[in-house]
Amino acid sequence: MSVNKKLLAYHIGRLKDKNPEVRLKSIQELEQLGDPEALNVLREVFENDTDVEVRKAAQEAGRAIFTRQRANH
Repeated sequence: MSVNKKLLAYHIGRLKDKNPEVRLKSIQELEQLGDPEALNVLREVFENDTDVEVRKAAQEAGRAIFTRQRANH
């Protein structure tokens, strides 16, 4: 398993943390990784998270990853 995949799994796991700050930080990290595998998870966070800032961050990160992915193809 590559380092990026391990980081991806780590940050996806942290999206279930009780602390919204932890979730926000993981969303930022996922956006920086830019792995399209994070898109479905970010959509779930956007649709279901209890914190409005976390939902907004997930939406923005998902959009950034999606846009970057399209630009590379």
